[in-house]
Amino acid sequence: MISGDILKELSDIVGQGHLIADQDRLPEFGSDGTKLTAMPDAVVFPGTSREVSRILELATREQFPVIPRGAGSGMSGGAVPVKGGVVMAMNRFDRILEIDRENFIARVEPGVITAHLQERVEKSGLFYPPDPASAHISTIGGNVAECAGGLRAVKYGVTRDYVLGLTVVLPTGQILKTGVETMKGVAGYDLTRLIVGSEGTLAVITAITLRLVPKPEAQKTMLAFFPDVSSALRAASGVISERIVPTALEFMDRRSIECVRQEIDLSIPDEAGSMLLMEIDGDRDLVERETKKIGSVCRRHRALSFQEASDKHDTERFWEARRNISPSLYRLRPHKVSEDIVVPRSRMDELVSYLGKIERDYGLPIPAFGHAGDGNLHVNIMYDRERKGESEQAQLIVQVLFRKVIEMGGTITGEHGIGITKAPYLRMEISRAGIELMARIKKAFDPRGILNPGKIFPT
Repeated sequence: MISGDILKELSDIVGQGHLIADQDRLPEFGSDGTKLTAMPDAVVFPGTSREVSRILELATREQFPVIPRGAGSGMSGGAVPVKGGVVMAMNRFDRILEIDRENFIARVEPGVITAHLQERVEKSGLFYPPDPASAHISTIGGNVAECAGGLRAVKYGVTRDYVLGLTVVLPTGQILKTGVETMKGVAGYDLTRLIVGSEGTLAVITAITLRLVPKPEAQKTMLAFFPDVSSALRAASGVISERIVPTALEFMDRRSIECVRQEIDLSIPDEAGSMLLMEIDGDRDLVERETKKIGSVCRRHRALSFQEASDKHDTERFWEARRNISPSLYRLRPHKVSEDIVVPRSRMDELVSYLGKIERDYGLPIPAFGHAGDGNLHVNIMYDRERKGESEQAQLIVQVLFRKVIEMGGTITGEHGIGITKAPYLRMEISRAGIELMARIKKAFDPRGILNPGKIFPT
């Protein structure tokens, strides 16, 4: 419990209007996309790096936890204040500081909504590619903290590939600039890449320098349905074998299609057992040639239908299917465990077949969808807490799934991070020596352990 004296000091730092300690208002800052909850003692809204510094100095001196928070859309519990303390909400850091058209750089604060940045950048004829599914609500700072991936990763990579430099505040209160504002720079250790993906455990980000690329001249969105999973995944491999690198190459299995069918304005064949949603971009003539090739590949692999978006309205209808998957799955059960495992792209068919086996073995529905282009599959274990044994079965499935994924040369998380939900399983993938080294790095940044404690490391 944080004392009244500390709350007074926090109020003095940020101003009375930027501190919440009212018990009725705290719960909204105690959860994230996982729906897991824990109550903070207070919420503070700093507006400058200096204010962040003073808060962290106070926390280090008085030894209370500080939990950085963006939009609270994370899927691994990274913003949940599991040890109480002060949630540091970065809402006031919401400025796009500069779009540098000459050097292809954007300078932004961490509270900027990802989609807002993308819109501003595209008006300048440039492009910021990382595109997590939560782009319309998630913040750039949260994307950096989690190293968000998203729909365009197959062609353009993930968030870390676009972060050139950071301004951060260390838990001890020191303000530090990392990285560069140039395309090259190898002076000293790469602290920028170390902080990207560190889930708010090493430093608080207060400014970000991002690399931009030219805006593509044209893009095309396509939708294909197949009778079974194998046909769709062979088609996905066939597209890449044609030396086409799609902007997006999204997959949906039969259960996902059945759940989303009633919520979208699309003609879906009755016998559809899988779906591919594909998008390409680039030079206009190249896009047209590649669209024809992709259509040929899909038909060669038994596509039941192949559709091209003819305008923005069509494109929006196609993408609506992908966006509606996750909420529609609650038709199967009222609760779910959502995992974001990755396997080598060539082994996705094997993995989906294995999901069918464990679905039969454990008696719970396990719909799957995700990024066929990079082997990143969102596996959803649907269950009902009120049904005897289903919660326990869901957790057993997670363990079995993770063991199989690691055997296949994959990873237990491609974009959601470890947070609290995957911390118990980290030892399955990272050796003891690796975890101990990470713990020493954490200690070097945060000697008193005040910044986002209880995350990542197994307990």
